[in-house]
Amino acid sequence: MSVKIRLQRHGKKGKPYYWIVAADARAKRDGKYLEKLGHYNPNVNPADINVDVDSAVKWLNNGAQPTDTARAILSYKGVLLKKHLAVGIKKGAITEEQAEKKFQAWLDEKQAKVDAKKDGLSKADADAKAKALEAEKAVNEARTAAPVVEEEVAEEAAEAIVTEETSEEATPAQASNEEE
Repeated sequence: MSVKIRLQRHGKKGKPYYWIVAADARAKRDGKYLEKLGHYNPNVNPADINVDVDSAVKWLNNGAQPTDTARAILSYKGVLLKKHLAVGIKKGAITEEQAEKKFQAWLDEKQAKVDAKKDGLSKADADAKAKALEAEKAVNEARTAAPVVEEEVAEEAAEAIVTEETSEEATPAQASNEEE
């Protein structure tokens, strides 16, 4: 029996949510699985990934083959590093304490990168909101200033019309005076 570590799709249309599972290679994509190893939610930034590292390493050591996407996710979470360190322990190249120390240092570094990305995204979001607020304030100020200008233009136009009417009224009267 060939075992694959792959993603099993859940969620609704347009909002996928995946389980990371160890399943028989002949099983359907969303069918029967041997063990659920974690979940993956690509709908948030950064993606929410939770993997049971020890179970995944156990399956990899027993010959399970991850799909391309599952391999990328397992690598991102450090499962492949832990498997590599386990092989080093088995061969006697390093001790278990050294391997655990290396893995923990890698996890801390990875977590720092993820936190930096989250901070950068929240800062960018805050900057975008501040720019949008400034733009909205400018539009509102322009809107409140525009009616005053329109009223002044309307008053000037009304005055011009009144002066034109008075000059037009005077013109026929002057013409009648000239005739007499």
